[in-house]
Amino acid sequence: MRAIPSALQARLDSGVTTLAQAWKLIRRDGVTAGFTDHDRDLVFDGVTFRAGTGFAASEASGRFDLSVDGGDIAGALDGDSLSDADLAAGRYDGAALETWLVDWSDVSLRVLTARGRLGEVKREGIAFVAEIRGLADLLSQESGRLYTATCSADLGDGRCRIDLADPARRGSGTVGAMRGTSLFTADGLADFADGFFTAGRLLWTGGGNAGLSIEVKQHRADGEVLLSLWQAMPEPIAAGDAFAVTAGCDKTLATCRDRFANSENFRGFPHMPGNDFIMSYPSPGTLSDASGAALFD
Repeated sequence: MRAIPSALQARLDSGVTTLAQAWKLIRRDGVTAGFTDHDRDLVFDGVTFRAGTGFAASEASGRFDLSVDGGDIAGALDGDSLSDADLAAGRYDGAALETWLVDWSDVSLRVLTARGRLGEVKREGIAFVAEIRGLADLLSQESGRLYTATCSADLGDGRCRIDLADPARRGSGTVGAMRGTSLFTADGLADFADGFFTAGRLLWTGGGNAGLSIEVKQHRADGEVLLSLWQAMPEPIAAGDAFAVTAGCDKTLATCRDRFANSENFRGFPHMPGNDFIMSYPSPGTLSDASGAALFD
């Protein structure tokens, strides 16, 4: 149950209010941004809630059971606080969101109405619409171990236990020449075998995308080193951009054993029967009776 300050409750009961909504976004890297639908900036809790951003919220629903709350917020992209590049780079993915009802004439009179996280974000021109996911959404996420032939761990995590800081499993280099939007030649990786960085993680340490990371789609080393990425970066990649890249893994037992000598930590079930086993049928000579004669000719 929400505790509403008595002074704010008295103003609500009076029928004449000076209320505004305010939203605080806390990114996973700790950066905080504030927005309000009031016509002037509001400041509380050490955060400036900026006006003039076009922020507005749809009707939100709340329930007593554990079903997921819903709602949207919409606004205009602003290079000073919320830019298209930041959204495209995923810096606001999963950002924590607080929604406040505040008396703009006295910001000490306020109440926290909702907490949640940003979900899907749609952009069109200079505007965006972001889905608000309530805390109950966490209960709908899949959890537990999957029964699959491939490994369920991520290379280098606590279950895999491979040390990706080992120089033998990481490299650094620079972009040589662009061959496409997300395909380029790489300088500095000549000592690594073909495919070693396929499915690995590339972190940009220089250029317009510095600080962002992306999965490597394919690593080829045949005369020249080529790296292709799974998706285009928010900012154009340019020759000379520096990066660091770690080894990749296709999550099969063979790769775990032969490339990393880590089969004791393999988190899959490589001998589970697949679809080919389900669709198979007895062939001549595979089944025999007590005398050893084949049951099928």
